[in-house]
Amino acid sequence: MITTRKLSFGYSSHRDVLTNITLNLENGHIHGLLGCNGIGKTTLLKLICGIMRPQCGEVRVAGVDPMSRRPEIFSDMIIIPEEFDLPNISLERYATITKPFYPRFDRGDMRRYCEEFDIDPKIKLHSLSMGQRKKAYIAFALACNVSMILLDEPTNGLDIPSKSIFRRLLATYVNEERLIIISTHQVADVEQLLDSIIILDEIGVALNATTEEICRKIKFGKIDENDKVIYSERTIVGDVAVSVNETDVDTPLNIELLFNATTANRNAIAALFNTK
Repeated sequence: MITTRKLSFGYSSHRDVLTNITLNLENGHIHGLLGCNGIGKTTLLKLICGIMRPQCGEVRVAGVDPMSRRPEIFSDMIIIPEEFDLPNISLERYATITKPFYPRFDRGDMRRYCEEFDIDPKIKLHSLSMGQRKKAYIAFALACNVSMILLDEPTNGLDIPSKSIFRRLLATYVNEERLIIISTHQVADVEQLLDSIIILDEIGVALNATTEEICRKIKFGKIDENDKVIYSERTIVGDVAVSVNETDVDTPLNIELLFNATTANRNAIAALFNTK
C-alpha cells in the first residue's frame, strides 16, 4: 500500500506543484494518475519512490518513509520514467549488473517478455530505437517481480502492436499483492487496464475512486430528458454527457469525458464522491 498525507511540494517559493495530496493506494489495483500538464504527476511518482523529499506532509510505502532508504522498500519497487538513459550494454548485461538489487528477478521472465516484444536482449541498448529501449526496460522491470511498479507515460514511443502487448502483459502481472500506478495523458492506451482513477488539479485530489464506484454513480453517454447533467460536450455523433446515475444500470466508463467533467465542474464531481 502507498499512502500520502497532506503532501505538498513546489519547485519555487511562489507556486506549489502539489498541494495537500492525501491518497490511499491499495494493492491489487492498477491506478490511473491523471492531470493537466504541469500539475505534478511525475513529481508525485518521484516523491513516492524517494527521489525527492516532500516539503510538507508525508509519504509511506508499505508503512515506511521512502526517504529512509531501506533496502526492502527499494528492492520491491521500480519506476519506469517517460524518458530514461541506459548504458550502452546489452539488456542481458544490464540485468546481470542490476539484478542483485531485486531478489525476485527472473531472467527467464525477462527473456519471455523480450520475446513478446520482439526484442533481442543480447543487442546493445544504444543500437535500439527509443521505442525498442522502452520495451526492453519494461521487460526488465516486469521480470524484477516487484510489488510496486510506477509508470510515467509508458506507451509514449510504443507502436500499436507493442501497446497491445504492453496491456496484455500488465494485465497478467497485477495480482492481489501488487500495485501499479500509471501516469498518462494517453488514456485510450490504458483505459481498459485501469480499475482506479486519480485526478489531480491545482487544489489537490479532485477524484480518487475505483472504476466500479465511478460507473455506479455516473452515467456516460447521450443525454436523456430527465438526466442531471454535470458536463456535456458536442462530438461528431452528437452531444454526450456525464450525468448522475440514478439507475441500477452501469454505462461504459469514458475516462476522457470523466476528466473533462472533473476539470469543468469539480464541485459536482467532488460532491458525488465526498472529495474535499
